[in-house]
Amino acid sequence: MTINSFEKGGDGRGPSECDEKYHSDNTLIVALSTRWYNHGRCHKFINIHYKDRHVKAKVVDECDSNRGCKNNIVDASKAVWKALHVPKSEWGETKVTWSDA
Repeated sequence: MTINSFEKGGDGRGPSECDEKYHSDNTLIVALSTRWYNHGRCHKFINIHYKDRHVKAKVVDECDSNRGCKNNIVDASKAVWKALHVPKSEWGETKVTWSDA
């Protein structure tokens, strides 16, 4: 999992693919790498698992693997990181698993 800002002027570099809108970083939302995103997951929820915690987040964007995003990435808002209680020392990139909700 990587961290992303979905707000205007944030790391996302533009509005979200699913709705052409910006979103608050305080919202439980994610972008998925191209193969996982596959246009069929817009506005659907996924469960993200980190150690003994999990959170449900909404897919709002694609993390385009053809434009520098790694494959097999869940690119999550700060709210997701906080909800999973990921230590700040691990913010940036950490291992998670996920499933469709």
